[in-house]
Amino acid sequence: MRTVVALTLIALLAVSTTSIAAKTPGQDNGPEMDETPFESYTVTSPSVSGETWTLVVVMDEAHMSNNTTFEITSQICLNDGVCDPPVVREAVIDGAMHTVSLTPPDDHSYVNWRVKAMYEDDTKDYFPYGSWYTIWSSCYYDDGGYYGPDADGDGCAGDEEDTPGFTLIPALAAIGLAIAVARRD
Repeated sequence: MRTVVALTLIALLAVSTTSIAAKTPGQDNGPEMDETPFESYTVTSPSVSGETWTLVVVMDEAHMSNNTTFEITSQICLNDGVCDPPVVREAVIDGAMHTVSLTPPDDHSYVNWRVKAMYEDDTKDYFPYGSWYTIWSSCYYDDGGYYGPDADGDGCAGDEEDTPGFTLIPALAAIGLAIAVARRD
């Protein structure tokens, strides 16, 4: 009987944890200021493939005065469903402002971010705890289709298949070099 109760509790916890972490496609989510050590934050939204994405988190005065430090981590997820490993970003710190930037790759779906607040007494808190804040891409894939301002039918506007082989300039340079070498002989 105890085993059944324990397994039921574990299953309930697993379901509630996954529903908390669930993302609503296309809907950014960010922190509630009154639940964080942030005074404010600004972020590039939507994120655009190949363009600089910037996050600025401003620490509130109470945490600034007690020597709290922030560590900002990001994770980029792609339209094929694969997410890159989380990366701790080097923040540019100017007083209370912590700024990080990155350039999302082509075909990314969203950028996740979170903050670890480290206190003077060697304790730490995570915002959000056990999850991520999410900024969606200008073109993301969901449930069989592409959405967002840069979505274009069955893909993203500007997505072009690279043609294998030479392009015009390297091809002309290679031909010119071959002619020059042939004339030398």
